[in-house]
Amino acid sequence: MNPIDITALDLNILKVFEALHEEGSATRAAVRLGLTQSAVSAALGRLRRVYGDQLFTRTGRGLAATLRAQELKPLISEGLSKCRESLAIGQSQGGSYHGRSIAVGLSDDFEVAVGRALINAVAAQAPGLRLAFRQTHSQIVGEMLQARTVDIAIVSGGLSSRAISHETVGEGSYACLVDPAHVPSKRWRLTLNEYVRRDHILISSGGFIGVVDEALAAIQRQRRVVASTTHFAALPHLLSGSDAIATMPKHAATVIAAQTGLRVLACPIAMPRYAVELGWRTDALRDAAATEVRRILSKVLSAFRW
Repeated sequence: MNPIDITALDLNILKVFEALHEEGSATRAAVRLGLTQSAVSAALGRLRRVYGDQLFTRTGRGLAATLRAQELKPLISEGLSKCRESLAIGQSQGGSYHGRSIAVGLSDDFEVAVGRALINAVAAQAPGLRLAFRQTHSQIVGEMLQARTVDIAIVSGGLSSRAISHETVGEGSYACLVDPAHVPSKRWRLTLNEYVRRDHILISSGGFIGVVDEALAAIQRQRRVVASTTHFAALPHLLSGSDAIATMPKHAATVIAAQTGLRVLACPIAMPRYAVELGWRTDALRDAAATEVRRILSKVLSAFRW
């Protein structure tokens, strides 16, 4: 690749790169940037010449980033973030973040439990700023933060890198979710024997063994997991009309039960509590918008009844 004279380069094409990478579609990128689709296509052509790579290839579902594009994404996003930071100086005093967005990484149990409260608080305290909720979990959240896929994250542990700052905003616990029509005698209490006798639905990013199975193994008991899902939102459909049990974070179980008519019951085994953490890249707080969102999320999460 020949050396590029940056003075002759239209840096707006970097915004197109970022939009294409995050949206996965030239059409959606054009809408996001307020450009025509032909303008986005022309910018992509210039990007390909500059970097000597296709960058994005067409698939049945849109555009897929090449390996080279994946390598460039954190560098380009960091450069654009620094430009936004410089433009945002003094913006926090004005109370407006129109057009800005902050990507918040979280699993869908947190999204179900506190998502609406976070949207309301940000709308009231940082007008014009938008939240983008993106799925993550403790095993990948550090990588997503460092790759700038998300700016801030809400997780159950998993934040250990020096490049990531974090604070504990609550302590979570577990509860059982069941269809109340299948609770014998409406006792609203599960015995250990009944718990292990019933079918179980596991919420997991992979596999059929979870923290419940570890707790049961410690007392020489086993449960029968008949199905697993990666999404808490599917539970009402998977539990209704059956005697199955889902053991899950209490904060999500409480919200799902209130909205669906399912019932929350106490776990008949001792389950470990866990820290609910808010994490962010250490350098992210140079961005006034990220700082404001972190402050708002910290306040909302600390006040939540875990």
